[in-house]
Amino acid sequence: MNDSPVAVNWALEAKDLSVDLGGQRVLEIPSLRVKRNEVLTIVGPNGSGKTTLLLCLASLLRPTTGTVSYEGRLATSTVELRRRFAVVFQEPLLLHASVWDNVTLGLRLRGKKPGDLQSRTQKWLDRFGVGHLPRRNARTLSGGEAKRVSLARAFVLDPEILFLDEPFNALDSPTRQALLEDFEGVVRETKVTTVMVTHDRNEALAIGDRVAVIMGGHLRQLGTPDEVFSSPVDEEVAEFVEAGNILHGVVSEQSNGLASVTVQNGQIQAVSSLPQGTRVAVYLHHEHVTLFLNAPGTTLSSARNQLRATITRAFPLGTQLKVTLDCGFTLASLVTKRSWDELGLKVGTEVWVSFKASAVHLIPMP
Repeated sequence: MNDSPVAVNWALEAKDLSVDLGGQRVLEIPSLRVKRNEVLTIVGPNGSGKTTLLLCLASLLRPTTGTVSYEGRLATSTVELRRRFAVVFQEPLLLHASVWDNVTLGLRLRGKKPGDLQSRTQKWLDRFGVGHLPRRNARTLSGGEAKRVSLARAFVLDPEILFLDEPFNALDSPTRQALLEDFEGVVRETKVTTVMVTHDRNEALAIGDRVAVIMGGHLRQLGTPDEVFSSPVDEEVAEFVEAGNILHGVVSEQSNGLASVTVQNGQIQAVSSLPQGTRVAVYLHHEHVTLFLNAPGTTLSSARNQLRATITRAFPLGTQLKVTLDCGFTLASLVTKRSWDELGLKVGTEVWVSFKASAVHLIPMP
């Protein structure tokens, strides 16, 4: 077999990949490619096969069928090939030793001389904000510090491909956000090809160049974050990625790419060429729904959808409120607490609801 490198556009490629565990097929991916220098985030519900896929791509789990290639070379168990990437797991997996010993471990195993360790190791400790902890025993670190050390240990190896399995899991919100921002900056600076598993929508949006949705062991959707989160392929994916409002209706009229959709006791205008009579699922993000105390009219809104509604519920979500509305059908919107107070809104208030036809995503149903 000729395994010499060839010129390709893909850093990583899986073909006809499947994994059987306990006599059951848990993963089946006909094709998946990762571009050079891109960040691919893999999302999906618990037990969907995300980590199994990551382990196969990182050559830490042998698939039942199929192949994985790096830069056009079929993956093997050779040490030379495995040294081209680094893996960061949910748990930092740090040794009962100093931070310095943990971060330099990979370099020392590769036979690097002590003089080569100093600058590289200190650089990455500093970059991840733990440059003051080299002599600290790793077992005494906080959760956030341990995660930072784990990332420094990966980046010090200068990997060609970086694999991460929910690296920011189990951290409090401020710590997680700070580490996510630092990590995103490092990935963009180094341009390292990255494959990251996450269950967090915001992480996928913040970091991913593309998003792969895995459900039931199958690749259900692959695209940019905007494509996946704004235009999910079906209702199951929409529910997982929190696409927002999900309604069901029928295209009642079609006019030059503008569809009128009947949903319960109301009508929605959507940009779509689907023909009259098509049964559809309707997706509309909460943040695309705007509230007005008075009819917005053409001077305040170019939106084709302007509906009278009554507020039936307001649920706090941090600095925002999820406001449920009765428009003849149920819609929900996100409103800042400041706007809620300034407008004097409360449950029972009558408002106007506005959203653009281009914000409405229709998927035909069988």
